[in-house]
Amino acid sequence: MRKVPRASRGGALSPVQAMIEFYPQIKLLHVGAVFASGSLFLLRGLAVQAGAAWGMATPVRYLSYGIDILLLTAALLLLALLPAAVFANGWLWVKIALLVVYVGLGTFALKRGRTAGVRFACFVSALAVFACMYLVARTHDPLGPLRMIQAGLQ
Repeated sequence: MRKVPRASRGGALSPVQAMIEFYPQIKLLHVGAVFASGSLFLLRGLAVQAGAAWGMATPVRYLSYGIDILLLTAALLLLALLPAAVFANGWLWVKIALLVVYVGLGTFALKRGRTAGVRFACFVSALAVFACMYLVARTHDPLGPLRMIQAGLQ
């Protein structure tokens, strides 16, 4: 049985109350878009490293833009829906900072790196940052990957 949000005193649902019902679907869209975006970046990066032109072809770039728009839209919806207490320990700020680093490295890995060595180093670094973002999001801990290593050592 589906739980329906209750109306406020005025009788009408606030926009956040009305949208919270769709939280599972929005989160699923966000997670799916994360994997699609990361997978496409991996494939494009490998193509660029191999010298294949399709990695930078216009349709592939537009597909990447479309996936990233879905990803960021879902992320902003989740940010608006969730209570501020969820983000109290700073994991979201770390994830956002890592996202900026990931995008910067990604642009140098695919296009702006002047040499093959720079593009390769930026590609590998971007993948490592992507993995860190994923682990921070999974653990909801700003030290996500380090906490997992620490837990494994104990």
